[in-house]
Amino acid sequence: MDSIKKIMIFLWRGMKPILRKVNFLYLKLYVLKGYSTEKRIDYQRRFIQFDISPSEKVLDVGSGGEPFIYATHLCDPNPGKTQHRYNDLKTDNKPFAQVSAESLPYSAKEFDYVYCAHVLEHVGDPAKACDEIMRVGKRGYIETPTRMSDIMSNFTRFPNFHKWHVTRIGNTLIFNEYQVYEQRDMGTDEFYHMVHAIYPNAMQRMFKVNNDLFVNMFLWSGGFNYFVFNKKGELTSSFVYTGMRT
Repeated sequence: MDSIKKIMIFLWRGMKPILRKVNFLYLKLYVLKGYSTEKRIDYQRRFIQFDISPSEKVLDVGSGGEPFIYATHLCDPNPGKTQHRYNDLKTDNKPFAQVSAESLPYSAKEFDYVYCAHVLEHVGDPAKACDEIMRVGKRGYIETPTRMSDIMSNFTRFPNFHKWHVTRIGNTLIFNEYQVYEQRDMGTDEFYHMVHAIYPNAMQRMFKVNNDLFVNMFLWSGGFNYFVFNKKGELTSSFVYTGMRT
């Protein structure tokens, strides 16, 4: 019996490097064969009812290379190449303004709906951006990655990329500035590659079913609350919506 056990241990030790290599090649196969073509709107529709009518005026703040399909107007601060997006700017022949989320050149309540996805985690002043979004819009949708998503996707390794991780609680967004110790290389990109692979896999299925845990999907109407904490844990900005904002 001891001899069989020793043989099994020997075989297992010999197989471990091979299995690691096979797993690595399996991951590389997913990457080399391309990525999933699922768009942002595809997963959003699994969780969100936008309830936007064709007659409504809709602004996409930070429209980038994947403009909101219901948008009538677009704006983005970066018309050229930028580390903050992987694709080229698209405008779909819609009215476009080169502006930041912190300074929108529109009138108060000019838009019936303001859409802002994967923008606020990048901005220098999220309080100002939130103020502007509420100023120009009557209602809208905000989406940001969660801290868990940033860490598991290893986005934390990129310098000057995501400045804030955001928590959604009810009608409140809480912005926390990333601390130095959090901005590090996690040592692997496997989660990101598997989730975005062209071939279905267990990790991807888990991500799709629970996508609302990896991104904050935040619908608001009239206004919303926000709190901003710097990397020292100090509250630097806040706003509590009482229903009176104009």
